[in-house]
Amino acid sequence: MTPEFSLIERFFTRPAPSATLGVGDDAALFAVSPGMELAVSTDMLVAGTHFFPDVDPRKLGWKTLAVNVSDLAAMGAQPKWATLSLALPEIDEIWLGAFAEGFFQCANQYGVELIGGDTTRGPLNLSVTIFGEVPRGQALRRDRAEVGDDVWVSGTLGGPALGLAALQSRASLENDALQQCVQALEQPWPRVELGLALRGIAHAAIDISDGFLADLGHILERSRVGANIEFDALPAHAALVPKIGSSQIKQCVLAGGDDYELCFTAPAGQREAISAIATQLGLGLSRVGCIVPGDSALVLDASGNPLSIERTGYDHFA
Repeated sequence: MTPEFSLIERFFTRPAPSATLGVGDDAALFAVSPGMELAVSTDMLVAGTHFFPDVDPRKLGWKTLAVNVSDLAAMGAQPKWATLSLALPEIDEIWLGAFAEGFFQCANQYGVELIGGDTTRGPLNLSVTIFGEVPRGQALRRDRAEVGDDVWVSGTLGGPALGLAALQSRASLENDALQQCVQALEQPWPRVELGLALRGIAHAAIDISDGFLADLGHILERSRVGANIEFDALPAHAALVPKIGSSQIKQCVLAGGDDYELCFTAPAGQREAISAIATQLGLGLSRVGCIVPGDSALVLDASGNPLSIERTGYDHFA
């Protein structure tokens, strides 16, 4: 057996009960349940761009899959299967063992079966394609927001961005706050249960990966609407609250990225249902604004005046 196939068999071959054929052949085989549509998403993580090369490989394994699971959460889809492709500078068995452990911890948490992939030599690069199921016609999409909808955000914003800034010596944090923010950066928890609960309630949804304003902007662009956002209503991470007035902290909340929370729009008549979902899931859901005619987002301060925005989010090619 070649080193490549030995690596795959040792670290990444696991039973995939719901697939007809999983790891080990030229292609995987699986069947979509009756009445379901297939939701598919791909994300790539590149060393030095999306993560520090010396990051804990267990946490990297978790995050590699989690960012893909988050895409399906935003569609209201149930994650089912994934493929994993790795470019590795060398075969480091200790690193691979820890990475695989983190990857499969996330897979077990969200019910994902690894059914295939690829390996090659090269700069460290991690790519996952994930497949999920959603009842036909019930997927949450970016292009369905309507004027009059409320804009909602789950969880909190800005913690991962502040953690990254601290790791890059662009911000100073006390030890407890640093640990909380770095943990949020390195081990996101996709909101799958929320996405499933929002079927038939939300009009549009997206996961917040590149920054709140940037990702909300995708909904606005696809739906051809605008939004008014109340900055004080945005749920800032606890570590940011003491410094919420500073320009850097505002940017973390509005444009920091790596939050992997859901931003969604829903009719005002669904407020009670959404409050019930928040209680059921034990998850904060914050109403932060409304959809209006237009083509962009306006962020307002406590007096209703527009805030000056330096940037809206992460640009992969800036």
